[in-house]
Amino acid sequence: MPAAGRTPYDGVVIATPVTIPYARYSIESAQWWIGRALKALLQESPLRAADIDGLAVSSFTLYPDTAIGLTQHYGLCVRWLETIPLGGVSGIAALRRAARAVQAGDARAVACIAGDTNHVDTFRKTLEAFSQANQDAIYPYGAGGANASFALIARHYMRTYGVSREDLAKIAVSQRENALKNPHALFKRSLTIEEYLAARPIVDPIHLFDCVMPCAGAEAFLVLDSDFAASRGISGARLLSTIERHNAFSEDPSQLRGGWAMDVDELYTMAGIGPEGIDVVQTYDDYPFVTMMQFEDLGFCRKGEGVEFVRKHDLTIGGSFPHNTSGGQLSVGQAGAAGGYLGLTEGLRQVLGCAGSTQVPDTKTALVSGFGMINYDRGLSSGAAIMAGVPT
Repeated sequence: MPAAGRTPYDGVVIATPVTIPYARYSIESAQWWIGRALKALLQESPLRAADIDGLAVSSFTLYPDTAIGLTQHYGLCVRWLETIPLGGVSGIAALRRAARAVQAGDARAVACIAGDTNHVDTFRKTLEAFSQANQDAIYPYGAGGANASFALIARHYMRTYGVSREDLAKIAVSQRENALKNPHALFKRSLTIEEYLAARPIVDPIHLFDCVMPCAGAEAFLVLDSDFAASRGISGARLLSTIERHNAFSEDPSQLRGGWAMDVDELYTMAGIGPEGIDVVQTYDDYPFVTMMQFEDLGFCRKGEGVEFVRKHDLTIGGSFPHNTSGGQLSVGQAGAAGGYLGLTEGLRQVLGCAGSTQVPDTKTALVSGFGMINYDRGLSSGAAIMAGVPT
């Protein structure tokens, strides 16, 4: 453990959260969306392209390019480079790797960017090639990608812990209320519990408003050496702790928990705070039941108590447990791999006090989680980070 008063990520700051407004469909390429995000990072900070000496990129639709090809496209000359193909965990993984690169002196200014396009046929093509398990066991039977697999997990989770669709409705409805304050959210109309419950089934027990809407967009942030950031007048957030785990609890016949449960004690010990010290929470919300699972696995309640936790708390921006204050993917949209960055950019805005209409007053700490890379019967990847504003 670090010496008293220090954290494992001393010398690192996170800055300049960027969102490129989403579009339901786009004829532009993933390269175009990622390029816009890079341009915004430079416009919203005092840095020049020559100052960026590290690059981490995540995208499902960038093929045949990877991060290396983008360096030439964008005129960058970097000494540290990562292509991170981890879906909903891409943001956490990029943050962790970039922070360690900065600490090691391999880079001092890393641009972390995720972006995807969404042509009319993009989603179908992505499903076709998502994984070998998907090609062999899901897509040939006409199942539309992740929905069928997550329906099996959702049914098992709901039956095991007595979760009803009414309980999950509160999560989706609360996020829609938050999204109405976010100008970037694609969903502009309120959602009622009655509308949620009456929505058409997709794959039982998953219904329409349990699913994210594919779209095009990009998210980005900077990971900087703190001395370098100070020399350029950049105010950033502190990274208190992170965890990352892949293929956790493989002995479970069907997924009831994610890798967070394996490492949650380390997450809080590293940060020097407990769940009660978190002001806002941004979970990865590809489905509401996954969010409830994370409330348990991230230590806000015991396993199986997610139902009571949701019933007892107000999850809106002004509530007792501000959660997915941007509206999350369920109401903002899922711009491919950028969905794994959405919580990070929103959490960063919250602790920096620049979230605007979605700002939770007096936010000092934020917990952000990631989840993804569904194979046939479980999401394989999970991660989380705790960040804090600069003490005043």
